[in-house]
Parts: sequence; structure tokens; C-alpha cells
Amino acid sequence: MPIKVQSDLPAKKILEDENIFIMDETRALHQDIRPLKIAILNLMPNKEETEVQLLRSLSNTPLQVDVTFLTTGTYVGRHTPTSHLDQFYLTCKDVKNQKFDGLIITGAPVELMEFEEVDYWDELKMIMEWSKTHVTSTLHICWAAQASLYYHYGIQKRRLDKKMFGIYKHRVLKRRTPFVRGFDDVFYAPHSRYTTVLKEDIEKHGELEILAESEEAGILIVMANEGKQIFIMGHPEYDRISLDQEYKRDINKGLDTQLPINYYPSDMAGERPILTWRAHANIMYTNWLNYYVYQVTPYEL
Repeated sequence: MPIKVQSDLPAKKILEDENIFIMDETRALHQDIRPLKIAILNLMPNKEETEVQLLRSLSNTPLQVDVTFLTTGTYVGRHTPTSHLDQFYLTCKDVKNQKFDGLIITGAPVELMEFEEVDYWDELKMIMEWSKTHVTSTLHICWAAQASLYYHYGIQKRRLDKKMFGIYKHRVLKRRTPFVRGFDDVFYAPHSRYTTVLKEDIEKHGELEILAESEEAGILIVMANEGKQIFIMGHPEYDRISLDQEYKRDINKGLDTQLPINYYPSDMAGERPILTWRAHANIMYTNWLNYYVYQVTPYEL
């Protein structure tokens, strides 16, 4: 998939080195085709790392994607240079009158806080409400999935006894649903979280459909409104070393974090992790773009 980004976005060089087709603005203007307009509300602290992960995940179909990065206006994190945000990001206030084919809302390391305690909660509520009328399909990842299930359906998150951390085996429940088309019966996905949403709480809402789950990690994929809202409880976009980096950060902070499960070949930190989830992650993002964005979005937004 050719992904259209600003010519000087640092992530562009990283992805080009991986032989991923990244199209700059000049070339895109000479193509007689309407690209899909995808907004990414990036709530992660290290925004540049998340940019690379998500752009890589969106790079596997022949569709052209025009990406707009968004950040919150009510809270500015300290981990990403202000110059980077000023150059490559808009706030939701900047795009409130625009419509998008798709929206991705990332996770955020605030899950141990109550939703109402998060600095940008009121702004996020406005964004989630705005998405119902201005976006064809919204994909929520990890904490954003829990936050949106709480906002839209009143489903409470539950604190876990210990961090859900590692690569977990999942099974497909609704094979005929296009979102999981091409998945194996069993597949793997990363999780890194301290909270969860219970299956029985989701099943109380008839409009919510569980597509995949794990015996160990619980629910992974939930869908609502025929794909207008999709909730992913894990981090399928993670790189090979993402959990390794998180583990080392936790240890350096003095946190009592266990080794990520099913990740290091001999369960020894420092080993090169085994990559077991990328193929299904690529299929997932491809299915989302094709079946829930491209096939249903109007030509004239």
C-alpha cells in the first residue's frame, strides 16, 4: 500500500529502509485517485515509535492512504519534542469540520487511572462522539478500546492481579466476519496492560460481537455497528522489540514486572524475541481498510 505522509516525516526514512512503499505529497498529487483519509489519534508517549508501527501495519494493500496524525490539545506529553508535534500533528479542534474514512485511536499508559482522572478525558469524549458522525470506521487499540467501551456502552474496566504482558494465543470465534477473514483458527497477539474488560460485561450488550479471545488474555477483538466501531484489547501493531523495551523500562523504574510470556526463546531477557504475530496483524489492518473503510465509505466525504 502506498502511504502518503509529509515528505520530511522521520518515520518515512525508517519505513523506506524496510522497503515499504511510502509516497510523498508531490507524487500523490500526480495520481488521479482518491486516497483513503485515515486519522491517527496518537496518545502514546513515544509518538515517533508508534508512528512507525502503525504506518508499517497499514502498508499491505494496494489502496492509497492519506494519513493525518492527531494529538490532544488539552494535554501535551513530555516524551515527544514540541517541534515534532508542531510540524507533523494537528489537534482534533483543527479537524472538527473534516470527515475521515477511518480513525485509529491508540492506547495510552494511563490505564491504572480512572477514566475521569485522565487529563484529556473530556477532549477524548468529544473525539469519540465526533467519530460517530465524521468517521466511517474507528479502530480503538488497548486502553482506547477500554475507554471507548466505557464511553459508548458504560462497560467498566477491571484491574488485573498482575500485568498482562507477553504474546498470547487466541482463537477466532466468528470466522465468517470479514474482519478476521484469512486468520488461522489459532493466532498470536501481544498484550501489555494492567486492566481488562470482562466477557460477561460485553455479552450484556447485544450490539457488541466478540470476534476473538484467549483463554489466558481474555477478549481480543470486539465489533459494533457492523464495523463502524472496532475494539482491539492488545497491541497487534507492536514491533519485535516493543515488549523488550517496555520490560527494560519497567525494570529501570523499579517495577516488579515479570518477563513477557512466550516472547524470549529461552525466557531470558536480552535474547532476540521470536516474531509470531505480524502476519495476522497485517491481515487485520488490511481487512479493516478493505472491508470496513474502502468498501463502505462514500467517494465524496
